[in-house]
Amino acid sequence: MDGILCINKPANMTSFDVCAQIRRKFHCKVGHTGTLDPMATGVMMITLGKSTKLVQYLTHARKTYQAVCRLGVKTNTGDIWGEVTERGPIPELMEGSIEPVLASFLGKSMQQPPMISAIKIDGKKLYEYARKNQTIDVPMRPIEVFSIKLDGIRENELVFTIEVSAGTYIRTICEDIGVRMNTVATLSGLERLAIEDITINQTMELDEVLGTSDLMFVDPLIALKKYRQITVEDPTFIYHGKKVDLPFQDDKILFVFNNEPLAFYKKEDNLYRSERGLW
Repeated sequence: MDGILCINKPANMTSFDVCAQIRRKFHCKVGHTGTLDPMATGVMMITLGKSTKLVQYLTHARKTYQAVCRLGVKTNTGDIWGEVTERGPIPELMEGSIEPVLASFLGKSMQQPPMISAIKIDGKKLYEYARKNQTIDVPMRPIEVFSIKLDGIRENELVFTIEVSAGTYIRTICEDIGVRMNTVATLSGLERLAIEDITINQTMELDEVLGTSDLMFVDPLIALKKYRQITVEDPTFIYHGKKVDLPFQDDKILFVFNNEPLAFYKKEDNLYRSERGLW
């Protein structure tokens, strides 16, 4: 079985567990395009069969989340499910004072990934170091916040929607909100609302996927719409891996044949060469 599924990941389940259940159901190769924490819910893009070749091109997509930030509490994991390490004052929560703080995150910046992330340093994931109480230097990474909007205030929590570049940690955004409001804060809820233009309204529930063979696949050309797509009538040169001269500045382009993604080409020395065949 081949294709791209978008599911609404349930809470209290790891992304690995989701993939494992789907793999057992359909007996095929399964991948995903970005981990969601066990407590988080929302859009998770799953690749089946030969579509797993697309994973590396789908992981760089913009993502939209609705997050809940609890003020006055700091934990060792950056979320409410961790051990409390510090408490702070809860400032007066008024829209007029909160919105400028959120707006200060807009644009490009550098972010320090949390120690519980799956980023690899020297061959080990950061959370493996954290489990052994080991601390290491983690390089800051460039991120971009495209939009951020306050959705509501409830007691000591802020609810906001944020659209970010791939690799942005919302738990770190919450901690930084606390700093900018002269207190501490932690993530207390997270739902991924969209990956690029694919929204939660286009997902299937995991139980629904596991209980049927009538799956609702995502059009791969829509999932890959961020790349320039060039349709060819004769793909012979692609099968032969020939370089091509094209008048574009894109780092990567996608060749399409019969309405299916056929190959990614990468620009090198003013020519495009085959990077990944998808057939």
